Amino acid sequence: MNEAAIPRIQSKDSPAMSGSSQPMVRFHNLRKSYGAVEVLKGIDLEVSSGQVVALIGRSGSGKSTALRCVNGLERFQAGELHVCGYDLSAKDLNLRNLRQDVGIVFQSYNLFPHLTVEQNVTLAPRKVKGVGHTEARELAKEVLAQVGLSDKVDAYPEQLSGGQQQRVAIARSLAMKPKLMLFDEVTSALDPELTGEVLRTIERLAADGMTMMLVTHEMAFARSVADQVVFMHQGRVWEAGPGDMLLDPQTVELRQFVGSGL
Repeated sequence: MNEAAIPRIQSKDSPAMSGSSQPMVRFHNLRKSYGAVEVLKGIDLEVSSGQVVALIGRSGSGKSTALRCVNGLERFQAGELHVCGYDLSAKDLNLRNLRQDVGIVFQSYNLFPHLTVEQNVTLAPRKVKGVGHTEARELAKEVLAQVGLSDKVDAYPEQLSGGQQQRVAIARSLAMKPKLMLFDEVTSALDPELTGEVLRTIERLAADGMTMMLVTHEMAFARSVADQVVFMHQGRVWEAGPGDMLLDPQTVELRQFVGSGL
């Protein structure tokens, strides 16, 4: 295993940050178990504003569990996790407020089939933030334009392809104006063509400066878009670095994982 300290995640274009910079996400010796099975074995990782971080690794390596800890879907047993100024170990943690700042998109779209695209996108802002009808419609137009679906505002989910439904799910999260977006294997149920359209949407968000953490099996995408790639193995951060590290892995485990896929 690579025992070197995990570097603070930085932009491709930005100079190294000073030690006083406050990361948007900070894992420190984070440990998570399901019963007697420890799935996160002391995670250390920092993500700063505007950065894109790709978590890769085999099934069971802990990458999705780590991601789900970030917005409180999973609670951890030891260590520290700070996200967007929230201490996730605090007993008085306000999950409702945390999740307004941290959007998450899953493999399953989870759209309401009886609601239009606009209604799916604006439901949370209206119910949670009290956004008015007119403002909600303008918000829907804005975020649907971001994901390239301005012409689908009145469509129902069943009228959309899988890739389009996933992009609506992304727009739904963007409508809450989050500081951080999480993507958990959002293309794993899509065919290659639809995968491409979703990845292009995420790439546009990255270009716009959205802070993102994503779990993905798309190695070429991770290498080209992510500021940092984090390879997880057996519940630990095994190797981390810029995307080009996938072309020259420093550990046997990452070389075996990457194989000839790039």
